[in-house]
Order: sequence, then structure tokens, then C-alpha cells
Amino acid sequence: MTDIQTDFCVVGGGPAGLTLALTLLRSGTRVTLIERSSSFDREYRGEILQPGGMAVLDALGVLAGARERGCHEHDGFQLVDRGRVLLDGDYRRLPGPYNCLLSIPQRHLLQELLDRCLAFEEFTYLGGSRVTGLLEEAGAVRGALCEGRGERHAVLAHCVVGADGRYSKVRRLAGIGYTRLDVFDQDVLWFKLPAGDRAPRVVRVFLAGGNPVLTYASVPDGVQVGWTLPHKGYGSIAAEGVDHVKEQICAAIPEYTGLVRSHIGALSDLTLLDVFAGSAERWVRDGLVLIGDSAHTHSPIGAQGINLAVQDAVALHPILLASLRNRDASAAFLGAFTAGRRPPIDSMTRIQRAQSRVMLSTGGFVSVVRPVLAGLVSRSPVYRLMLRKIAYGDPAIRISSELFAPGPA
Repeated sequence: MTDIQTDFCVVGGGPAGLTLALTLLRSGTRVTLIERSSSFDREYRGEILQPGGMAVLDALGVLAGARERGCHEHDGFQLVDRGRVLLDGDYRRLPGPYNCLLSIPQRHLLQELLDRCLAFEEFTYLGGSRVTGLLEEAGAVRGALCEGRGERHAVLAHCVVGADGRYSKVRRLAGIGYTRLDVFDQDVLWFKLPAGDRAPRVVRVFLAGGNPVLTYASVPDGVQVGWTLPHKGYGSIAAEGVDHVKEQICAAIPEYTGLVRSHIGALSDLTLLDVFAGSAERWVRDGLVLIGDSAHTHSPIGAQGINLAVQDAVALHPILLASLRNRDASAAFLGAFTAGRRPPIDSMTRIQRAQSRVMLSTGGFVSVVRPVLAGLVSRSPVYRLMLRKIAYGDPAIRISSELFAPGPA
């Protein structure tokens, strides 16, 4: 086993982990990042980047390079019911330059972030390695154990950051519980269809009788589709065979009927994901912080996953530097992260709860009242404020660039 001495051990090479690693490296600290996958060449579902996330990544100097690898701009989002647009969130009316929704493959963003991190001598990247344990002393986390590529490492760190997703192993190893919320307890059936030159210019959610369908343009020339189903409800539909599933999809999104019938040939062309919202019971322990999906998980409604993850990283950056400077990685000190981020996260959860009620409610009364309410809401100042909240998240978030040291940008 090889010992690695570092200032910060980040577990998880997703948007949260890599964004945090880059800010810490640019501040002159040593960072070791443990990532289970050996490459980013795989399918991801979260591809929509909100203006708030774009602003952070642009300030870090990675947005332009990620965009050059391939992306689609969307003018906004629409809520559609039986061919009628109930809500039209026009992002082009927001202040530029980040006045759109950006569909960008996560592998493009992650590779750009990783390439920037690899430019620093103080960066150790353990790709293809999985965490097997936490190193603890007197109840405080002091590092992490990992293995991969035929090697085992003990990473000794001032602080460990768990950024390893909704099924966080770091969270589990730390003995931190997780509460699954009822805001979105659904399954989503994901698949892609070819779009050619007919790629949509807006992200659309088709209500489809209480089983909403999300569609948006996906790189290079496809349409990503996510069909929402009751949790564990797919089995009974799939038992009827692929033709039955296809017809159910066609009924939900009739304009894609031809593509669905010609390009879905087997159930294996579809991917079922258990999508849920929830929160860790606490986000910090002595020597440990959880960020992104490890700390708080969100539904795909509102496309908040990447946005909140990178904003978590930016918020934690100055706290970790102060922690290192003061040699204090106690939960009391690191709790400043929870105090600052819990209110905007809770606010977004409330917004998503309201969105879920609008999209998932069914019944004759709802079908009559919903268009009327949507029309009233869309013309109100409250809706404009909510749109800005969805787009930007916490307006106080900014990169503490004054803490950056001379070196690679």
C-alpha cells in the first residue's frame, strides 16, 4: 500500500468534485481526486446546464473549451399539455451572456475540468479507483483508502470531500443517514432518438396524463427523451412487450411516433433509472464534507443537478482554504458550508415540490384548472422571480478568485 499525503482528498470526479479540485489547485493547495471510473466515455443523463452553472464554469475558464467539444443551446423550456403550451420559460429574456439552457454532454465538461486539473503538479488523479474505507482518528476523518489498477493507496488529508453522487459510498462509510423525499419518487425511462435538422430549440415537458415526458436536443444530433413513470411501475408495462411500450410512448409524445416506431427495436434500447430527491442527514463531520448529490439529490424537474453541484464547490472552496490555514477541520468549522448552502438548497427543493405537483397531478378537475392557473402564473411577477431562481440559483455565489495563486489558469 502506498501512502499519499495531500491537503484535500476529493472522492468523485463529477461536476462537483472536479470543480472543487480546480478551485483548490488554483489556490495553491495539494489535491488528490479518487474517481471510480477509468474514463468519461459512458452515458450520462444530466446534460442541461443552467445560466448560474455556466457563469461559474466560465469564470473558471472551462466553459468555452467544453462548448467547443459540442453542445446545443436551448431558448428556454415549455410545459405542454395536449399540444397546448401552458408555460413558456423564455430564457432569452434573461440578462446575457448566459441567457439560454445549454445541453452539453457531461463527458465534455468533465474532460475539460480534468485537463485543467492535470496541468498542476500538486494534483494526483486516481482514476479507476474505488474507495474502500475512511481513515479515522479520535472520531475524525483523516483520509481515505482506495484501490484500483492493481494498486492500493492510503490518502492522508486535512479534509475529505465526498462528491461521489446520490449513492455516495463516502456518505455510507461515514455513517451518515439519508432521507428520501416524496417530492419526486418516480422512475424515468431514458432513450435517444435521431433528430437530424429537427432538433428542438427548447426543452419541453409533455404532461402526458400525469407521466411527464422530458425532451431536449442532445449532442451530436439526437433528442434525449425521459419518460416519467410511477416508482416500480415500469415492470407491468414492460411485461406486455416492446411493442406495447412503444405505443405507450407514442401516445405520450405523438410528434415522435415515427422515430419511436423505427428506432426502438427492443427493451434493451431503453434505460430505466430510479430518480429520487433526498438529503443527507448532515453534510459535515469532523474532517469530512459532502457536496452535490452526495449531500442533496434533486429530481430532473428544473434541471438543477449540475447547477447546484458546481455552486456547492464554489461555496466550499474558501471555507476549505480557511480550514487548512487554521488547521481546523472540525464539524463546527466546516459547518459554515451547511449554514450557507442549506437555505438555497431548501428553497430549490420547495420550487421542485411545486413543479412536481403541477406536472404529476392527474384527474378531470386538474385538467380543467391547470391551464387556467398556468396562464395566471405565467403573467405574474412571482413566475418571473421563480424563473430567475431556477436559472441562477443562489445569486450570492461567486468564485473567490482573490484566493487564487499565480500559476496555470
